Amino acid sequence: MADGARRGLSVYRDPRQLAVLLLGFSSGLPLLLVYATLSARLAQAGVKRSEIGLLLLAQLPYNFKWVWAPLFDRVRPPLPLGQRRGWAITVQILLAGAIFALGAVDPMQNIGLLAVLAVAVAFLSASQDIVIDAFRIELLPPESQGAGSAMTVAGYRVAMLVAGAGALEIADRAGWFWAYGAMAVLLLVGLVTFLMMKEPGRPPRHDMSWRAEFEEAVVAPFRDFIKRPYWLAILIFVPLYKLGEAMAGGMAKPFYISLGFSLSEIARMSSLVAFVTTLAGGFIGGAIVARFGTMRALMICGIAQSLGTLAYVALDASGHSTLMLAVSAASEDLTGGMAGTAFVAFVSNLTRAPYTATQFALLSSLEALGRSLLSAPGGQLSQQVGWTPFFLITTAITLPALALLHWLTSRSRSS
Repeated sequence: MADGARRGLSVYRDPRQLAVLLLGFSSGLPLLLVYATLSARLAQAGVKRSEIGLLLLAQLPYNFKWVWAPLFDRVRPPLPLGQRRGWAITVQILLAGAIFALGAVDPMQNIGLLAVLAVAVAFLSASQDIVIDAFRIELLPPESQGAGSAMTVAGYRVAMLVAGAGALEIADRAGWFWAYGAMAVLLLVGLVTFLMMKEPGRPPRHDMSWRAEFEEAVVAPFRDFIKRPYWLAILIFVPLYKLGEAMAGGMAKPFYISLGFSLSEIARMSSLVAFVTTLAGGFIGGAIVARFGTMRALMICGIAQSLGTLAYVALDASGHSTLMLAVSAASEDLTGGMAGTAFVAFVSNLTRAPYTATQFALLSSLEALGRSLLSAPGGQLSQQVGWTPFFLITTAITLPALALLHWLTSRSRSS
């Protein structure tokens, strides 16, 4: 057992994993600004709960990033820093500007403009994800992808803590403009990392006619994917795996506020435990992938993720309890980090060069479908049935994904 644990943890010694960690942070920073942090901002402003759920549809660009992902595989970037680095830095500059603008809008004065800017932030954030994911997969060898996934998720979850608890703390003290402005400045972490890293090697590119170029950029990645066994079952599984966590997480901040917690209480009690549990969840998930393989890790971490949602039920029963608030936040971050790591490793192993950006974007877009479009009715559902039944539903909703995962695992062993 000790030897297995050492083997599972030794993959983190590669110095490239530090760059992956920092890029994961940059990738995760914008999400909550159009998700849970935005929902807290809207709830504090007095926007109805059902309308908050609808405004979370601003995340829809995450669902469709596969549409423009081929551009990042084939079209040369405006900045001559390499295919991946050039596009990444261009997108990050635009993203920082959009986040600043989103923080400057008063939701009660101009909800329409806020919605437009939220969509713009989500579009640019999704574009950043496309390039960062492709960069990571091309940077690391296959045997390091599990550890790379763990570092990505660890950085991503720390960024979510910063954009969640950190932004709430800043907003409570200085206002939402400064909270969003601070998040925009923190994007420099990813920009500096890209400037310091070398462009990863890619297959040589040949001159083609426009028709052949279109075929290679748009058609070939999807044609390659559907040649795999059980590809349709994989496409169904991907959006279902984290659906329950997405529904619960999207309404977590309004839930906390409904129990009477202030923004500072939410930020402080979350940050006291979530920093440690966020990192622990990612690293534990990576070690489980290295020790048991991707498919078994998906099942182990998926069950943990499903059970972690029950902490919200315990908090609802306890009422305004800071201890249970901390337990709820810790449970969400620990199990979410574990499942996220296993999921990223699974998706990364499904991609093939030279279609890395497009294929990863397709699969991660489907995962985002569960987070936005399928989870958008969460606000209305929680309003109709109450908080405890709502969180029990989000726990049960993961069961079909785990059943499908069991089927896929049994088929992969027999083939």
